Amino acid sequence: MNQKPTENGLSRDIGLSSALVLVIANMVGTGVFTTTGFIIGELGGGLSLLACWLVGGLFALAGALCYGELGARLPRAGGEYIYLHRAFGPLPAFLSGWISLIVGFSAPIAAAAIAFSAYLVGSDSTPWFAFELGGLQIFRISPASLPACAAVVLLSLVHCHSLGFGKWVQNILTLFKLLLIIGFILLGFWLGQGDMAHITQTIPDALPGVGGFAVALVFVSFAYSGWNAAAYLGSEIRNPGRNLPLALTLGTMIVIALYLLLNMAFLYAVPPERMQGILEVGELAATVLFGQSAGTLFGVAVAIGLLSVMSAMIMAGPRVYFAMARDGLFFPGLARIHVNRKTPSRAILFQGAMALVMIMVSAFDQLLIYIGFTLSLSATLTVAGLFRLRRRYDSPDTFRCPGYPLVPLFFIAGNLWIIIYTVISRPLTVLFGVSTILVGAGLYSIFRRRCNTTLSNRCVRVETKGRSFMTSN
Repeated sequence: MNQKPTENGLSRDIGLSSALVLVIANMVGTGVFTTTGFIIGELGGGLSLLACWLVGGLFALAGALCYGELGARLPRAGGEYIYLHRAFGPLPAFLSGWISLIVGFSAPIAAAAIAFSAYLVGSDSTPWFAFELGGLQIFRISPASLPACAAVVLLSLVHCHSLGFGKWVQNILTLFKLLLIIGFILLGFWLGQGDMAHITQTIPDALPGVGGFAVALVFVSFAYSGWNAAAYLGSEIRNPGRNLPLALTLGTMIVIALYLLLNMAFLYAVPPERMQGILEVGELAATVLFGQSAGTLFGVAVAIGLLSVMSAMIMAGPRVYFAMARDGLFFPGLARIHVNRKTPSRAILFQGAMALVMIMVSAFDQLLIYIGFTLSLSATLTVAGLFRLRRRYDSPDTFRCPGYPLVPLFFIAGNLWIIIYTVISRPLTVLFGVSTILVGAGLYSIFRRRCNTTLSNRCVRVETKGRSFMTSN
C-alpha cells in the first residue's frame, strides 16, 4: 500500500526487508568477484588477504553505525549531501553530491557493467575504435562495451518505470545473487577439488608491507562500498528512525560474513600465485573446483548476479542529484518527479548517461582505486560531521551510534590511513580524484551564483507586487 508522499513528493514505500536487500545488493557484486586477484598482488599471501577483508569489513560496519545515526536524525533523500549540508554547509554538501555522481555511483555502475561483460563474453576484446593521448588509451569502443552499455540502459529504464517495479526486480536479482554465493561456498568446500593449504601460502618474492595493506584496503573498501545505500532513500523508507539503522547495520554484518567465506572458498580453489592479477577470479575458482563446464556456467551466473549491484546503485544514486537540484545547486530538471510513476526519472537517466561514458573511458583496476580513494574522502568528512551534529542538534530519542566516540574515530582513522598511503603509492590516480573535487568546486560556484540570482529575482518580483498592491489601495 502506498504511503502518503513526503514533502519532496516521494512516498515512503520501502520497508525494512527491501531496505536490507538494497544494502546487501549494493555491497555484494563487482568488488568481491573482481578485486581479490589485485588484492593478493598487493599482499602476497592468503592469510593477509583474509585479514584485509576482515579489517575492511570492520571499517564498513563502523561507517554503517555512524550513518545509521545520521540517517535516523535526517531521514531525507540524499544521504551524505543532506548530512554534510546540515553539518558543514552547502559547499561540502555539493562536493559530496558531485563525488556521489561521478565516483559513488556512475563509476561503480560502469565498473559493474565492465565486470558483467567480462564474465559474460570475456575481458580480452579487440577495440573497434580507440583514442590514445601520449601513449595512454583515453577512449575505446569494443564488442565487450555493448553488453555493458545495454545492461545500464535496461536497468535505468526499469527504475524509471516505478519504485514498485524497481523493488521487485531488485529483490529477485539479489535473491539470485545470494543463492549463487551461498551455493558456491557450500558446494565448493563439500564437492570441490581444492586444498586448504593454499590459505597459508604466499607468492614467491612478494614484498608486502604496511603500504601494500593500505592500498589493498582501497580495493576492499570498493568491494564494501554500498553499506550506506539505504541512507540515500531516507524519504522513501517507512519508520526510518528504526528501519534505516537496522538495514545498514544488519546488511553490513551479513556481507562481512559472506565475503570472508567466499574468499576462503577462492583460496581453497586457487593458490595465491595463480590468482594474482586475475579479474574473473570467481570463474577461475569455479573452473578449478568443478571443471571447465561448471566454471563457464558460473561465469554466466556471476554476470547475472552483477546486475543486482548495478540495479541497486541505479536505484539509490539519483536521489542525491534530486536533492541537490531541489536546493538549486544542480541542473533544475533533475528535481522533477514523474507525475504518474513518482520516480526521479530524469536524474536516473542522467546518471545512466554518465555511466555509459565511463564504460568507454576507464581501465578497470585504475577505476577501482580512483573510486576507493575519492569515496574515502567523502565518507570521512561525513562521519566527522556526526560530532558536529551531536553538539548542535542532540536528540536522545533517535538511534545513537554504539561505542561513540570510539566507533566514528576508528572509521575516520582507518580511512585517513588508506588516503595517505594511496597518495604515496598511486599519485596519478590521486590526481584524478583531486581534479574531480576541484571541478566540483568550480561547478558549485556556477550553480551557487545562479541560485542566488534566481532567489534575488524572486524577491524583486515579490517586492514589486507588494508595492503595486499597496499603491492600488
